[in-house]
Amino acid sequence: MTPTTLSALIVVALRAAAVEGKLGDLGADQIPAEVVIDRPKNRDHGDYSTNIALVLAKPAGVAPRVIAELLVKALSESADIAKVEVAGPGFLNISIAAAAAGALCRTILSELGGYGTGDRLAGTRVNLEFISANPTGPLHLGHTRWAAVGDALGRVLTAVGAQVSREFYINDRGVQMDRFGESIMAAAHGLPAPADGYHGAYITELAHEIVELKPELLQLPESEQAVAFREEGYVRQLAHQQRVLDEFGTHFDVWFSERSLHSSTAVDAAFAKLREQGHVYEADGATWLRTTDFGDDKDRVLRKADGELTYFASDTAYYVDKRSRGFDICIYLLGADHHGYVGRLKATAACAGDDPERNVEVLIGQMVKIIEGGEELKLSKRAGTIITLEDIVERVGVDAARYTLIRYPVDTPMTMDVDLLTKRTNENPVFYVQYAHARISGVLRNAIEVGVSAELSGFDPALLTHEREGDLLGILGEFPRVVASAAELREPHRIARYLEELAGTYHRFYDACRVLPLGDEEVGPLNNARAVLCASTRQVLQNGLALLGVSAPERM
Repeated sequence: MTPTTLSALIVVALRAAAVEGKLGDLGADQIPAEVVIDRPKNRDHGDYSTNIALVLAKPAGVAPRVIAELLVKALSESADIAKVEVAGPGFLNISIAAAAAGALCRTILSELGGYGTGDRLAGTRVNLEFISANPTGPLHLGHTRWAAVGDALGRVLTAVGAQVSREFYINDRGVQMDRFGESIMAAAHGLPAPADGYHGAYITELAHEIVELKPELLQLPESEQAVAFREEGYVRQLAHQQRVLDEFGTHFDVWFSERSLHSSTAVDAAFAKLREQGHVYEADGATWLRTTDFGDDKDRVLRKADGELTYFASDTAYYVDKRSRGFDICIYLLGADHHGYVGRLKATAACAGDDPERNVEVLIGQMVKIIEGGEELKLSKRAGTIITLEDIVERVGVDAARYTLIRYPVDTPMTMDVDLLTKRTNENPVFYVQYAHARISGVLRNAIEVGVSAELSGFDPALLTHEREGDLLGILGEFPRVVASAAELREPHRIARYLEELAGTYHRFYDACRVLPLGDEEVGPLNNARAVLCASTRQVLQNGLALLGVSAPERM
């Protein structure tokens, strides 16, 4: 039995009581569809608890203990419930029968990779935009955090039924692109980059590669040459970013070019929609969007007096374009220096006639430091003054990098310790979780050799009565709720923290409950039942790691 099935059982009991007139002023249609179920920290208080009697007491006009006693009677009739008690003013403490608790293994091993998924966001189309870097250099440490977190969030949202489109917005228009081209051109001529240009070995590498393939560019007039080097560098640097992300396990459904907004009718269409809503006006020869109507600190210029479009015009057109493509929710994952964008984006949504609290969500990621040998790394061999995604992967590997970047809330600064993440000890969180999966895989390989079955045929869940078995079953039952909350709160780090708790619970179970027979002991039903419990735990570890884009090794 899981918290979800227990909640459903309580809802049925409450609705029956309401129909019989036992809940005072509450009708059956006023009973909530879900009941909050908690896991008591002290297992002496049962497997689960709920305060639903206290929640319903006031609207029902009935004392909470009266409602609690009604539930005690109803739940006690279920063979799946071992004991129900009223505590304090009306809390319910519930103990699950061993057979019902152990039956969770059947669910897990029947659903396999589907265990933990749900349909809370079924039918919801989500546009998830993250990284969105200029194609002018390698992806740096801040991009790397979003590469891991954004991808994991996409996986988690998909797991609860959302149709997710992962989108990379290519900032391929504007002054930075021109400086990029000028920097490559200077390197091609053996000259230093402009003071406000791009530096680093990668600029020289790009210049050499372009000249080797297209030496004729050096003969073009300077203005044409800068544009030619810009475009050649753009293609190669974007391809490099795509390759690095692919190797990191982060894949995008759409690579959206900012240029395409301006070469298509998207900007005009966005302006027309905003005018239609009545929030565009002209002043001082410029075109403005009245975002102050919706909480922004000042109105924003869309088109300057000289006719040039602002960067904000691109942001606005991009949002309107996303909504025109049918996305219900547009999620933006932005860097620590983009706090000002939150109000701006929400005001833009409101100006477009949308609900800014429903249609737009902005997550701001804080800074990441990387420590090696007790000192902060700040330099990259290839990129010069920034640590790149490739630098991180080279030092700790894809799995350790992804897991570590995901396991912290994005709104808190974090530090990656290279020395810790390369240790094969329990101090290293990703090793700790992956080792639990590998350990179980080893147990199950040995089980086959000695004739212990981890198959569901012949499995007797009622044999799993040990306290450590109950602990393990309890946390396995929490996985669907953890996935749902990670999706609802946009916090994939909850999956990582859950996996660490699950790994620790499994290790304690393994120390207390022998799975395989010793010496000449005969294989018995308890060995088989525990092997099934091991297989169930391995499946949930695998499912959780998959949501993080981290591998589940069978040997370590």
